[in-house]
Amino acid sequence: MPQQHHTIDYIEFTVTDMAASQSFYTKAFGWQFNAYGDEYAGIQGDGGEVGGFRIGTPQTGVGPLIVLFSEDLEATLAAVQAAGGTITTEPFDFPGGRRFHFTDPSGNELAVWALPA
Repeated sequence: MPQQHHTIDYIEFTVTDMAASQSFYTKAFGWQFNAYGDEYAGIQGDGGEVGGFRIGTPQTGVGPLIVLFSEDLEATLAAVQAAGGTITTEPFDFPGGRRFHFTDPSGNELAVWALPA
């Protein structure tokens, strides 16, 4: 399924034990994964990758990271800033594209990604 501009596209879970987390979600829900090294695994869906697990320390009271897709990362970055969002992680490259993180006025953290130029 192709990405759609400014829609929820991906969800990331912070996990402390990659193997245990993958085992749990595979057994409980039949999820399959694509490993990107020891610290990241993508969740495979019917139309491609729909989310991921990243190694870290989950913060109490903070849920999974919602990731939006953008056809133009720089324009979306500017729109987020103009709307009053706070950039928490400047744009960075990752395998498959670029992304940044921001918080909304209520403090919710989201990320936005785009395909490589």
